[in-house]
Amino acid sequence: MTRIALITGANRGLGRSTALHLAEAGADLLLTYRSHAEEAEAVVEQIRAMGRTAVALQLDASDTAAFPAFADTVRGHLKAHWDREDFDVLVNNAGHGNHKRFVDTTEDDFDGLMNVHVKGVFFLTQALLPLLRDGGRILNVSTGLTRFIAAETSAYAAAKGAVEVLTRYLAKELGPRGISVNALAPGATATDFGGGAVRDSAEARAGLGSVTAMGRVGEADDIGAAAAALLAEGSAWITGQRIEASGGMLL
Repeated sequence: MTRIALITGANRGLGRSTALHLAEAGADLLLTYRSHAEEAEAVVEQIRAMGRTAVALQLDASDTAAFPAFADTVRGHLKAHWDREDFDVLVNNAGHGNHKRFVDTTEDDFDGLMNVHVKGVFFLTQALLPLLRDGGRILNVSTGLTRFIAAETSAYAAAKGAVEVLTRYLAKELGPRGISVNALAPGATATDFGGGAVRDSAEARAGLGSVTAMGRVGEADDIGAAAAALLAEGSAWITGQRIEASGGMLL
């Protein structure tokens, strides 16, 4: 049976790379995007060119009121494209950063991060859980910043810390269904995240590479490949874990 993966925020960056790596491994995809539908459709076309099936769906990962209707939409696509009532893999990837000092972070900044990274992950997973097959997989994207400290990231890191705790609780609660749940924590990665600060600054790349065992910052494909490996058929016995993919940053 073909594996079906649902990845949030898969129109760019780490979500896009994860989708492509899973497609290369033989999976079909349901991709979500908040905006930039054209980017999502470009990813869909890349996946279809591999001979896989892919569908792009609009979703604001902070809009919890829309999640029940979104689950119904997913159910409809599962039936229409795969003649199935369930899917195999959920990757909670959608999110954004907020580079402000603790003393400058506003309540709106804080709520924006928590609504996407914590409340959104919690309640979207809850809404989709009836559609996730027994023996399925959940991967929550976290950050290396829950282990090491970087300036102006306290609220973002706190949100991801909550995701890591939630990951362990979900692993325990969903274990009887054979569902494994893990968190993947990327280190500094050259994407458009945070305005492309790592990607676009040679100085930042050099500085961050100098404190990384592998001698460079990560690329989107480093994280996409790590996610695909964690979601491979043979890794189902790994659950409740935080796996860092940082190239050995700040060891």
